[in-house]
Amino acid sequence: MKYYNNILETIGNTPLVKINKLCKDVDALVLAKVETTNPGNSVKDRMAVQMIEDAEKEGLLKPGGTVIEGTSGNTGMGLALACIAKGYRLICVLNDKQSKEKMDMLRAVGAEVHVCPTNVSPDDPRSYYSVSKRLAEEIPNSWYVNQYDNPSNAKAHYLSTGPEIWEQTEGKITHFVVGVGTGGTISGVGKFLKEKNPNIKIWGIDTYGSVFKKYHETGIFDENEIYPYVTEGIGEDILPKNVDFSVIDGFEKVTDKDAAVYQRRLAREEGIFVGNSAGAAIKGVLQLKKHFKKDDVVVVLFHDHGSRYVGKMFNDDWMRERGFLEEEILTAGDLIKKHGDSPLVTVFSEELVSHAIERMRKYNISQIPVLRDGRFVGALEDVKVYQALLEDPSLRDAPITKLMTAPYPEVDEVTSIDELSRLINKDNPAVLVRLNAGGYHIVTRQDLIAAI
Repeated sequence: MKYYNNILETIGNTPLVKINKLCKDVDALVLAKVETTNPGNSVKDRMAVQMIEDAEKEGLLKPGGTVIEGTSGNTGMGLALACIAKGYRLICVLNDKQSKEKMDMLRAVGAEVHVCPTNVSPDDPRSYYSVSKRLAEEIPNSWYVNQYDNPSNAKAHYLSTGPEIWEQTEGKITHFVVGVGTGGTISGVGKFLKEKNPNIKIWGIDTYGSVFKKYHETGIFDENEIYPYVTEGIGEDILPKNVDFSVIDGFEKVTDKDAAVYQRRLAREEGIFVGNSAGAAIKGVLQLKKHFKKDDVVVVLFHDHGSRYVGKMFNDDWMRERGFLEEEILTAGDLIKKHGDSPLVTVFSEELVSHAIERMRKYNISQIPVLRDGRFVGALEDVKVYQALLEDPSLRDAPITKLMTAPYPEVDEVTSIDELSRLINKDNPAVLVRLNAGGYHIVTRQDLIAAI
């Protein structure tokens, strides 16, 4: 009989799959190392088990102990499998930009999940780095994994992922492309491949808002490079010890939108249902195509499974809210689809200015049409209202007619974007759209900017 003694023995030996449609204009053979066939559906299974086994050998992790780690979700899943097989308790600390699917997945396999804010500095006590360390100090018989600085992370890929790629390509690989987060995959695979053939080029995919690319090119850790981004699994606002810049030939940055769009394209055009960093990685390959020649063999690694992103990148509403959905917007009707389910918020001319302010705050809007006898007779803008109140606070209790401006222009759903651009300008922030089904909706300056 052929069987495995436990789920951990099924880790590795993931397939190489040719990318066809998306890379038809790339003058090289592009092969994806699809890590979703690991039992935890990600490349992180490899290093999770390696880190735990090395900690056991070093006496850092003892029977009945608690494993603690800050994770974007995938390392947590790999650790969960190892903890189940070996009998450890697991606490995972995530930041709040991670998908709900990842959090639910970790809870499903018995992990205790703590969620921390994303937009804080790494040394902030609320950050997921700080919370992980604090829990490890407070909980007896616990071990903090620290995948960012733990050398067993890169070691796992030096011992398994790198040799697999070398063997599967029969040593013909010329370029390795992968998203960089903790740095373990690119550093471990890069070290192994460079030892086999120093001419192999190692490319890291970075995201805007991360420090890797500039640091690699200049040696400067520029805090001005750091800002919030949507892409999951790659990029950092720190320099993990696992990132071995000496084996990396270059970094390529990919936008949040491109990462999301190409993640969806991989599913729909290649039938490869993978995660957000895979979208960034394949778009990075396309951006780097001038570096490839006809006989080159490019291996790009896809970290994790698409099921962890069904509520985000694979959700049309989520994509549309961020302007990521590639829709052809030609008319006013196309624009209002983005918020067509929300009712038009209005005020009556007889109401007080304070009522309008309250409604603007409640619905988080900057302008509001004014009605009288079922007709639009004026409009209020938050900036002009607040300026007037600074000069005369008593206007809060004045009728809206005291501060309202001319009513917004009215258009039909078929009105073109070009016509809207002429109507919406620095003096007029919005238009009212007559709906074919009856009623009105509003298109603002912000809607038009997002569409353009």
